[in-house]
Amino acid sequence: MFIDSFLNTSRLYMLEQTAQLPLTFSKPAWTPHDYQKRAVAMMLSQACVGLFLDPGLGKTAIALSAFKLLKQQGYCKRMLVIAPLRPTFSVWPAEIKKWSNFSDLKYVILHGKDKQDLLDVDADVFITNVDTVGWLFANDRYRQISADILCVDESSKFRHVDTARFKAIKKYVGRFKRRWILTGTPAPNGLIDLFGQIYLLDEGAALTPYITRFRIKYFYQGGFGGYTWVPQPWAMDAITERIGPMILRMKAEDYLTMPDLQHINIKVDLPPEAAKTYRRMENEFYLQLEAGEVVAVNAAVAGGKCRQIANGCVYGEEDVVHTVHTAKLEAFVDLIEELAGQPTLVVYEFKHDLAAMLKKVPGPYLGGGVSPRQADKIISDFNAGKTSVLYGHPASMGHGLNLQEAAHHVIFYGITWDLELYDQTIRRVYRQGQTHKVLVYHLVAAKTLDEVVLETLKDKDHTQATLFRALSLYNRD
Repeated sequence: MFIDSFLNTSRLYMLEQTAQLPLTFSKPAWTPHDYQKRAVAMMLSQACVGLFLDPGLGKTAIALSAFKLLKQQGYCKRMLVIAPLRPTFSVWPAEIKKWSNFSDLKYVILHGKDKQDLLDVDADVFITNVDTVGWLFANDRYRQISADILCVDESSKFRHVDTARFKAIKKYVGRFKRRWILTGTPAPNGLIDLFGQIYLLDEGAALTPYITRFRIKYFYQGGFGGYTWVPQPWAMDAITERIGPMILRMKAEDYLTMPDLQHINIKVDLPPEAAKTYRRMENEFYLQLEAGEVVAVNAAVAGGKCRQIANGCVYGEEDVVHTVHTAKLEAFVDLIEELAGQPTLVVYEFKHDLAAMLKKVPGPYLGGGVSPRQADKIISDFNAGKTSVLYGHPASMGHGLNLQEAAHHVIFYGITWDLELYDQTIRRVYRQGQTHKVLVYHLVAAKTLDEVVLETLKDKDHTQATLFRALSLYNRD
């Protein structure tokens, strides 16, 4: 097999070179498992491939291996990788440096004030952040790197077709000879999320070129006011059949030794006065508190205010923070004391929640205002056991973060609506190499939107799990 021949040749070359050099510590060779060979083979055999792989299955190394093999055979010259911020700076460069198979690949990170000059560098792999896509494809800048492979890591970042990043890249995807998308959460909000990602592969050949046609063909309008696109009863089977030839789905539990995972809901009863405040916001969209007014201009804003109140504080006019109760904060402190110094990842949504927790339980955090370099130091210290509590916002922890060597407890002080962020955050701890049972705690304010959010996440997860099962059956040997 082509991939086996490549790996054997690489090993032989390494042995020959090592025999001529003094004894030194050399980089290990990446030796793929059978399931990884299957993924590489698929990327070699067809131009458009989507790897729907759980974290820990090595999708970065798989993509690099496929690229290296194609480059060696003269089928491609350069690869453009588009990824979230942390994978851009940490995951892709680290994987290239880690293995001897890839260490000869020269890479460039297109980011920062010098990114224009970096377009002219003679490199093999150009890595850029999703937020730089608009700049890269404006004025045909992408042409300067002459990349013939497009690899979109965490392609779910392109699921919304009305975003600037999707619009910027849409008309150019067909100019790449090969297109790969990588993600473990392709449908966090349901089947509707697939359109933009699959478009990156085939420009609409499978699911129609237009989002409007896609909606009309596979969905109907339902929900409150008819604003929700609900899949037709037959949509799952039809969509799976259309995209199946391009997609490889692999589940971590099927190929890796995974730890046990348990979810624990800790109910918190709001004090009577706080419960009344919550209901007033829910019903009237307005509060008159001691320190000022809190106004919600519509139901969506009121929902956000209600979730803040459930946590204990709420933003008022000019972002003034009003404390409504401390019930959830007290439950959090009790839980931390019960864990008795065991390394714990604490997830927050609102800055005022982080501020309140830090006063009670000091610790570093990953979120707004923390640079990639600072984040690396924080993560390193946490993994080394220098700190027992690490706070993080799900948007800052969702991808490219490995905490399984330190923590096996995850506390959600506030619970995000976003299934992708929720699932990916848990998988920073729940992954291969974890030697303990992973415990995920939800601090849930009783009779509030906290309970609704948890149920919504279950519904979304059910849809995505059904899609995964269908794709697994389609791709089975």
